[in-house]
Amino acid sequence: MTPQDAYVELVRRFHRMAVLGRASAILGWDRSTFMPAGATEDRAEQLATLGVMGHELLVAPDMGDLLASAEEGADRFEDWPRANLREMRRHWSHARALDAALVERRTRATAACEMVWRQAKADGDFAALLPTFREVLAVTRQVADAKVAALGLAPYDALLDEYEPGSTAARVSALFEPLRSALPGLLQRVLEVQRRAGAPLPLPGPFPVEAQRALGERFMRALGFDFERGRLDVSAHPFTGGTPDDVRITTRYDEADFSRALMGVLHETGHALYELGLPAAWRHQPVGAARGMALHESQSLLIEMQACRSRDFAIYSAPHLATAFGGSGPAWTADNLYRHQTRVAPGFIRIDADELTYPLHVVLRFELERALLSGDLALADLPGAWNDGMRDLLGIVPPTDREGCLQDIHWPDGAFGYFPTYTMGALAAAQLFAAALAAEPGIPTAIAAGDFAPLVGWLRTHVHGRGSSASTDAILERATGAPLGTATFLRHLETRYLAAYE
Repeated sequence: MTPQDAYVELVRRFHRMAVLGRASAILGWDRSTFMPAGATEDRAEQLATLGVMGHELLVAPDMGDLLASAEEGADRFEDWPRANLREMRRHWSHARALDAALVERRTRATAACEMVWRQAKADGDFAALLPTFREVLAVTRQVADAKVAALGLAPYDALLDEYEPGSTAARVSALFEPLRSALPGLLQRVLEVQRRAGAPLPLPGPFPVEAQRALGERFMRALGFDFERGRLDVSAHPFTGGTPDDVRITTRYDEADFSRALMGVLHETGHALYELGLPAAWRHQPVGAARGMALHESQSLLIEMQACRSRDFAIYSAPHLATAFGGSGPAWTADNLYRHQTRVAPGFIRIDADELTYPLHVVLRFELERALLSGDLALADLPGAWNDGMRDLLGIVPPTDREGCLQDIHWPDGAFGYFPTYTMGALAAAQLFAAALAAEPGIPTAIAAGDFAPLVGWLRTHVHGRGSSASTDAILERATGAPLGTATFLRHLETRYLAAYE
C-alpha cells in the first residue's frame, strides 16, 4: 500500500468515526435537555455502545500500520493533509491506551453520575453523589494510568492533554502564578474604586423568561449565529453541544436577573461561532476540529467578556434591553448598564463570576482536581477542602454544597483536566481581541452599531478557519505575535476596571 493509499483509507475511517461522534453528541445534548429521567439507563447504554464502536474503529489492529505507511510519504503531502495525519496519530495514541472495556466503563460511569448529580445538586446533598462519583474518580485514575504507560506523560498531564494538546501541569502553574500574585491586590483596588463610585442604579424586574429568550436570540443573530444550523434551549448547566452543522446552545433563566442568562447565551454563542466557522472542507477529519479547549474557551470569553461587556456593546444593547423589559429612565442608559456588566464582587458560582475573580475559581478547581487524582485529597473531604479554598482565595464560604463543590458538571462527567482551559482561554481571548483591534480599528464603532461582522470575520480568518492545523501557541503567535501569556489579560483588567474610573 502506498502512503497515499494508506492516507485515503485513514480519511475514510476517521470520517466514519466522526459521524458516530456526532450521533453521540446529539444524544448527549438530548440527555441534558429533553430526555425523561426514566430513560437514563437506556441512554447510557446507547452512548456506551456508540463510544465502544468509535473506539474499536480507532484502535483497529491495522491502524498503527496504516499510520506508519502514510507517514512514510508525509513530506510529500500538502500542509493540511500532513497536519491531519499528525492529528490522526495523536487521537490514535490516546485511544490505544484504553481498551474497549475501560472506554465502556468510563462512559457508563459518567452517564450515571451526571444523572445523580442533577438531583444531588438540587438538594445540596454531596453524600448522595459519593457512590457514583467514586466510580467516576476510580475509572478516571485508571484512564490516567493507562495513558501514562502509552504516552509517557504524568497522570494529570495525560488527562490535560485530551483537552489542551501539549500542555502540562507545570505550564498551567507557570501561567497561573502571575494571576495568583496580581489578582488579590487588583481585586481590592477595584472594589475600593467601585465603592467610591457607588453602586449602579438597580434594574427593576421581574424579567419574563420569554422576553429573555427573545432578546438572547436577537443578539445571537446579530453575532452571526445561524438558526438554520443550531438552536437555543434550557439545561441545568449551560453548555454548547451538537456538531459544527447542528450546534446546540443551552442556558438557564432567572426572572429576577436577566443578565445571567443573557451573558450565558452570549458566552455559548462564542463557542458556537467557533464550531460553525471551522473549515468545511475538513469537517469530518481531525484537522478540521477545534484546536483544544483553551482556544475554544477563548472564543466564548472573547465574545462575552471582551466584546459584550464592553461600553460599545452597552451602547448597542441598551435600547433593546429597555424595550424588551419595558424599562425607561436613567437605570436603562448605556452607562448604567455598562456598570452593571462590569461590576466586580466575589461570589460562590463560577459561571456567574466576573472576569477578575473568575480565574481564582479556576485556580481552586485546578488544585483540587490534581489532589483528588493523586489521592492527596479524599473524595469525602472535597466539600471541606472546597470551602477552605474559597475562603483563602475569595474570602467567602458557600452556605451549602449546592453553591460549592456540586455546582459544576465537569467532575461528575469525568472531565478532569478541563478546568485550566477556562482561564487559559481568558488569557488567549485578551490577546486575540487586542490583536483584532490593532488590525481592525473600526471594530468598537461597529459593535456600538450592532455590527459584529468585522470582529467575527477577523476571528474566522485567524482562529476558526485554522481548525487544528497548528498548535494553540502557533495559532496565537501567528494571530497576535506572541504565544499564550498573562500580560495582555492583566493589562486589560487594569484598563477596564481601574483606568475607566480613576
